[in-house]
Amino acid sequence: MRQIEEARKGNITPEVASVAHDEGLPPEQVAAGVAEGTIVILRNNRAVSRARKVLGVGKGLRTKNNANIGTSRDACDVEYELQKLDVSVKYGADTVMDLSTGGDLAAIRRLVLERSPVPVGSVPIYQAATHALEEGKPFHRMLPDEIFAVIEENAKDGIDFVTVHCGVTQASLSALRNQGRVLGVVSRGGALLVDWMMENDAENPLYADYDRLLDIAYEYDLTLSLGDGMRPGCIADATDRAQIQELLTLGDLAKRALERGVQVMIEGPGHIPLHQIEENIKLEKELCHGAPFYVLGPLVTDIAPGYDHITSAIGGAIAAWMGADFLCYVTPAEHLRLPTIEDVREGVIAARIAAHAADIAKGIKGASEKDLRLSLLRQKRDWGGQIAASIDPEKARAYHESSPSALSDVCSMCSELCSIRLLEEKLRK
Repeated sequence: MRQIEEARKGNITPEVASVAHDEGLPPEQVAAGVAEGTIVILRNNRAVSRARKVLGVGKGLRTKNNANIGTSRDACDVEYELQKLDVSVKYGADTVMDLSTGGDLAAIRRLVLERSPVPVGSVPIYQAATHALEEGKPFHRMLPDEIFAVIEENAKDGIDFVTVHCGVTQASLSALRNQGRVLGVVSRGGALLVDWMMENDAENPLYADYDRLLDIAYEYDLTLSLGDGMRPGCIADATDRAQIQELLTLGDLAKRALERGVQVMIEGPGHIPLHQIEENIKLEKELCHGAPFYVLGPLVTDIAPGYDHITSAIGGAIAAWMGADFLCYVTPAEHLRLPTIEDVREGVIAARIAAHAADIAKGIKGASEKDLRLSLLRQKRDWGGQIAASIDPEKARAYHESSPSALSDVCSMCSELCSIRLLEEKLRK
């Protein structure tokens, strides 16, 4: 079954009904979004674990957030990465992506798929590159058939969405060369494909043979996340020719996917200053026919290593308010190291705060009610209720219980000068 085809027939699939129930929306509204390509349902039709949550991303839905996990060649502790998966889900990640590059990647992916209660994404080109290294050859020696075989393997295993850098083309590479950049290509997948293209003097196989990719995605109802291989890696490179050329290409590819009955979303830029975020969101929505926009951050400044979950949350809140649909978390470890479990927790919470703040501004059903609920509890000085209603009850409880006033009805910030208690009776008259 393919969600787009069923929606265009006017059928309400169990997946559409599930998303509509979770979002508090009429099923017909969700189905219409799927039919026109403004909503995707992240659900491989041959998912190994049918217990995984069915998730909708797109127009009119709650802003979703993703957590990245995965081994590296320098840090390959599979059990530790699975613990990161558990922490991501515990603290509210809507999806996880396995970005492993070290160890038995197929085995790691299958463990993640078995364990995850939320949709799982991957970047198959990482596995292709790792295979090349294991065989003692550079990535540019890989044949297109080998790259497509890895993508299909991911789909067969039950991956729900894949990042594919189809917009890294000779045209976008030419734009990059003509304008120049401070940081060149910072996307791993993008850099691998640029290397392949330059060494083989050929077009990116994911673009040149895009119909083959669509055939794979169609068979498994695999959502294609068209990757931003030319995304800016610093503020100085934001919204340049290479980025825009890639976006133009992704718009054409998104249209072809929808015509084929394949679900598609677009990945967005990394480092973008505040005053360019709205422009970037509007460009994507216009050029890519309203396809869901999946953004990394965006990070609004380059000077905060160790705090990039904050720079990302600032940009993510604005991007989602302007219309982005899906935020990829950034952890405090970004640009510095593979994240720890605590880094993952901090990244998920920061992304959730950004997404929720945007949902209030967008008028998403139920968003502002959560804030009102906590405010009413705060007015009553109901500490247990406030903590339970907060986005991170564990941290809120730990802070409150460390206070000398923990057993009273006020906190240690104002103590006997608590403004709420001071005027409580007078304001009721």
